[in-house]
Amino acid sequence: MTKKPASGRSRTNDPAGVRKRILDATADAFQKRGYHSTSTHDIVRAAGVTAGALHHHFPTKKVLALSVIQERVAQAVDKHWLEPVRSARGAQEGIRTAFEQIASALDRSRTILGCPLNNLALELCVADPEFREAIEGIYDNWRKVIADKLRADFAGTFDADALATFVIASYSGAIAQAKARQSTAPLRSCAEQLALHFRSRRMPKAKDARASRP
Repeated sequence: MTKKPASGRSRTNDPAGVRKRILDATADAFQKRGYHSTSTHDIVRAAGVTAGALHHHFPTKKVLALSVIQERVAQAVDKHWLEPVRSARGAQEGIRTAFEQIASALDRSRTILGCPLNNLALELCVADPEFREAIEGIYDNWRKVIADKLRADFAGTFDADALATFVIASYSGAIAQAKARQSTAPLRSCAEQLALHFRSRRMPKAKDARASRP
């Protein structure tokens, strides 16, 4: 017969599953309430684990938060931004797809909670250098993926890293406004303006530029 601890929760020999539940519950709590307003008691209750199990996997709240940033927030950025950009025929298509998929998903949800990376960056980066390093690492990778796609698409003298930074900053501002308004209109408006910006640059595709050389 399975023994139960005093809390009434069943003990199971599934450390990987317990760890996953803790990370999922914590990521959800941080997204809804933020790091500082989420207690370890909140996490224990939401994950359905004992305090001992929580501290076994994550000795401190900071260790847990860093794991959430590295394993859940980075994963979300990869799924919703990096993969659409990587798999698109070009940077503009990938950026447009990312905006559209995110806006459509938010239209189906009842509440817009914002970008998890942006939310934690605003809350944690000034206070702690380890949080800042982990969060900036995700931004760096995000920027690199977009910049690499831009370089593959366009020839000429332009700063791909600066343009990628502009795209991310535009999205971050738009998702913050969407959260404030509880509407995806800022995201859709931003996507349209970025498309106009790309068209106005009229940068030739790299392959076309090479073909025009004597």
